[in-house]
Amino acid sequence: MASLEEIARTQTDLGEGAVAHLQRLIASWGIVADFCFSDLLLFVPTDPEGSHFVVAGQVRPTTNQTLYVRDLLGEIADEEERPLIARSWRRGEIIEGEVTDPIIHERVRMLCIPVRHAGETVAVMSRESTPAVGRASGELERTYQEIFNRFARMISTGWFPFDTEDTDPGSTLRVGDGCLVLDRSARVTYASPNAVSTLHRIGVHANTEGLRLGELGLDDDAVRSAFLSAKPTTEEIEPRSGVTVLVRCIPLVDGGHVTGAVLILRDVSELRRRDRMLLSKDATIREIHHRVKNNLQTISSLLRLQARRLSSADGKRALGESVRRISSIALVHDILAREATEDIPFVEVLRPLVRMVEESLSSPERQVRFTVQGEPGTLPAAIATPMAVVLNELLQNTMDHAFPEREGEKVAGAVRVEMENDGVELVARVIDDGIGLPEGFSVASSTGLGLSIVRALVTSDLAGTIDMFEPLDGGRGTEVELRVPLDVEMG
Repeated sequence: MASLEEIARTQTDLGEGAVAHLQRLIASWGIVADFCFSDLLLFVPTDPEGSHFVVAGQVRPTTNQTLYVRDLLGEIADEEERPLIARSWRRGEIIEGEVTDPIIHERVRMLCIPVRHAGETVAVMSRESTPAVGRASGELERTYQEIFNRFARMISTGWFPFDTEDTDPGSTLRVGDGCLVLDRSARVTYASPNAVSTLHRIGVHANTEGLRLGELGLDDDAVRSAFLSAKPTTEEIEPRSGVTVLVRCIPLVDGGHVTGAVLILRDVSELRRRDRMLLSKDATIREIHHRVKNNLQTISSLLRLQARRLSSADGKRALGESVRRISSIALVHDILAREATEDIPFVEVLRPLVRMVEESLSSPERQVRFTVQGEPGTLPAAIATPMAVVLNELLQNTMDHAFPEREGEKVAGAVRVEMENDGVELVARVIDDGIGLPEGFSVASSTGLGLSIVRALVTSDLAGTIDMFEPLDGGRGTEVELRVPLDVEMG
């Protein structure tokens, strides 16, 4: 489904400022649809004369049934099909009437409101509903319709939507959450049944009519701010322990002056309780990762102590390899202990891992330079942990076999780690300029412990593939390529 920005770019001549104004309208007009109990459509002309219009926005009310079951975004209507829209556009006036709708082929009551920005009409918003059948309206309906009419005048004069970026959580509130109507002195003139219920839950049982929020014992900072700035304000208040209410105050402006406001209330106590539980759970998980990391570091320290007591070179080397394997896993848990999610920026594991191998295996007689290229992206812990172990083994294997130590000789070389992540597959390459593969070598038939670990982790845990070959550029050395799918569930 096309967005307003797409529609405006491809089918209209609207400038960036006008498009931004309409985007703000669409972001905040749900409450307007609720007040008028009707569908709202946004029509933007596709030609300077206003003979054809494209539907660039549509919203349904939560206070009534919708008139249009299907989405109308992107549909084109001409002047004959929507005469009231064209008339409102050309005159820049609010126009009301009844027409036979070309989509549902029924009589529809329309109120066409010019949307003004920077002194010009840039679109027309239409309120569309079934014709009235003579039923007397109740107090709630009369109050809401009057509030809608005030919003309509604000839209036609350019005061609504407000000229601010509205991304706070209050912009998602709807009238059904609970509505208080305030007069120009910020006193309550009407409280919807849902608003009364919310007030009762927070301990306010007094009759609200004629009183300000402060006189009801509630925090009125949001109301004061909205009246002073003539901009909507959203705040959370905690009138008592365990109770949290989201309050959004939307000022009603006429002639540049605030003449009242709409106050939307939503009891979010249960949501905040769940948020606190999630935060507590997240903190517990991070603490577990922190303790695992500490335990792994303790094991590494014990193995280093044990290695110092050994006289066998093979034994010391084996323990050194074990320390690096454990340290590669500890790196992942260290990041998980600091991150709020189970996803890891893998470069934060890769760079210290490469540095650890370089520092532990390089010597004056064997100077090998390591570099990292590419962006591995963010990986889930289920992939990051085995991948860290795999890369540690490959780097260690490269040092052991691509650049073997020779008595009385100095060895120099370079190892490059390349990473690619397109969101579907992770590709890792370890490329060296060492002595190359022995004749007849095969990854599948290798019996070395390091490559056996790599093969098992890549094919089983990561459901990926591993290949080893001479560099494609024809140079000396070896290239190892791993391909790991990111869209499969790890076992």
